[in-house]
Amino acid sequence: MFWNLDFFFCNFPTVSLILNIETATPVCSVCISEDGKELVSKEIREGQAHAESLTLLIQDALSASGLTMNQLDAVAVSNGPGSYTGLRIGLSVAKGICYALDKKLITLNSLEVLAWGTFQKTGRTDVLYCPMIDARRMEVYTALYDFEATPSVILETQAKIIDEHSFHDFFEAGHRIIFSGNGASKCQSIVNNSSSIYEEISSSASFMSLLSQKSFICKIFSDLSYIAPSYLKKPNITRAKKKL
Repeated sequence: MFWNLDFFFCNFPTVSLILNIETATPVCSVCISEDGKELVSKEIREGQAHAESLTLLIQDALSASGLTMNQLDAVAVSNGPGSYTGLRIGLSVAKGICYALDKKLITLNSLEVLAWGTFQKTGRTDVLYCPMIDARRMEVYTALYDFEATPSVILETQAKIIDEHSFHDFFEAGHRIIFSGNGASKCQSIVNNSSSIYEEISSSASFMSLLSQKSFICKIFSDLSYIAPSYLKKPNITRAKKKL
């Protein structure tokens, strides 16, 4: 489900403080928002440091905002697709906070968050938005969004192998496409159409504020007992070789 932009600018009486968590990519980030507006954000870009960094970032963000964990109304987490390890860590921490403090859990599509963030950065309505999250080799998690008039999903969330024919039909139909995310750079030399635009924009919890607020207002919460990361693909698990 994608969001109607007009909805965001209505005057809602609901006051909410939400902790947003984004760990779907090598960037580990958190953001505390109030009524859909960012109060403070913290991130680390070292990669593969989510397990030791996430809770520290949350503590830093709370300290910087002058808030305590108990003052939060909900926790929102980017729940995939993306890194298997990153998604597990992000959701586990979010669920732990919600269980311990009886808070509401909000889960968001990682690609919708990235598309929305790219639109916020560029402000263009004359293009399609194609967020890409690296899925190794020449495969990416991707989708396609249109922000003209009412925002809509043009291509559903999927794992896609990129080749020279990718998105050809959209280019032929006269569309220009903005590609963003950590999967876009490796596709730039392959999808090198004159109608393709590449933006160096990475996934961030800062992009989640308005989307998590929308979910909070509409009471779109996830069940702590049953929610799991949206991997799209099965993990590639190998057994360690026995030592002789």
